[in-house]
Amino acid sequence: MRLSFAPSKLPLFLFTSASLFLQGCSEAPKTEHETMHPAAVITTIATHENAPFTIELPATLSGSKEVQVRARVTGILESRNFDEGQTVKQGQSLFTIDLAPYQLAVESAQAALNGAKASLVQAEREVKRLAKLRAEKSVSQRDYDNASSTQDIANTTLEAAKVALKEAQLNLEYAQIKAPVAGVMGREFVSVGTFVSGPDLLLTQITQLDPIRLRFGISEREQLQMRQDVANGSLTLPEKGQWHTSIKLQDGSLSNKSGKVNFSDVRINPNTGTSELQAIIPNTDFELRPGQFVRVMLSGAVRKNAFVIPQRAVLDNGTGKFVYVVAKNEQGGTIARPAPVEVGEWIQKPDNQGDKNFWLIKSGIQQGDEVIIDGMAKIFFPGMPVTVSNATNNVSAE
Repeated sequence: MRLSFAPSKLPLFLFTSASLFLQGCSEAPKTEHETMHPAAVITTIATHENAPFTIELPATLSGSKEVQVRARVTGILESRNFDEGQTVKQGQSLFTIDLAPYQLAVESAQAALNGAKASLVQAEREVKRLAKLRAEKSVSQRDYDNASSTQDIANTTLEAAKVALKEAQLNLEYAQIKAPVAGVMGREFVSVGTFVSGPDLLLTQITQLDPIRLRFGISEREQLQMRQDVANGSLTLPEKGQWHTSIKLQDGSLSNKSGKVNFSDVRINPNTGTSELQAIIPNTDFELRPGQFVRVMLSGAVRKNAFVIPQRAVLDNGTGKFVYVVAKNEQGGTIARPAPVEVGEWIQKPDNQGDKNFWLIKSGIQQGDEVIIDGMAKIFFPGMPVTVSNATNNVSAE
């Protein structure tokens, strides 16, 4: 036996139950959101400020002077008067070439000078004697002229003898090879007993470590961007390009030594696309060494009217960076609204909240926006209700 019911005759309670079931399903998510507690956050007001602009670049160190030591005269190398790696002063003896031949040359030149002096005295005496006789017309003019010429020749010979003595003395001095600058000695390239053939033979090298030279390059792209920022008034560069330089070592620590850029090459290296800059750094304790790879931090420039936000406030969702700003929803509730931002360089500066690391924000936020800087981990979805638990901070530079 089959039973059938017409739709009009279905029991009323079935319609009522179904309606309640559907209404409950549709309202369940709304009830969950409504009962979720707002996230407690801390905010700061986006305010224009002048912020320090720094650049960090790889750099290498080299001695302020790297001098090749060569002999100016020839001879047998008799002694080495330094230890490899020793610190020497300017003028300190480094090598000695056999001095005997040069001492003999000085003595010979001295003897020639003495002979020239004697010849000049004799020539002067003869001129005086003939001058009297010529006045008495006892000698001819020719004899007197010959005596005068002999005196002139004696004068010339004396001057030549003086020059020869100076040359011999100079060669004797050159045979005692001295440090042309103060610095640290390298290794010797020629052993004692070797015949030194002259300037073509490299004996050793000296590196001047105090001060030390810091060299690095800035890319053409970075320079063009800085020029554009200067032109539009958003960046001020150090006067005459004299950036202040700080050094970050390989372990991340900062050296206590600093200096200023004293040279900027106008040429662009076609192989690297960079132009070279140089700074001279005091290095009295020789802590910094040539060939060392470091990071140079350039400071002294200023960003004008910039937005600067603590780095922890800037998030990344895989498609770009964003911050949360406090906004109102349609019902007037306080929510966290994501705002995509374009960031610039990192900025390091202390503020009264203890922050040191900041992002420069190029676009995405406006003057007066209330940016969330703490509590982002409690924001589970865009538009989530929030409550600001702080007296609003302002991080503008003092």
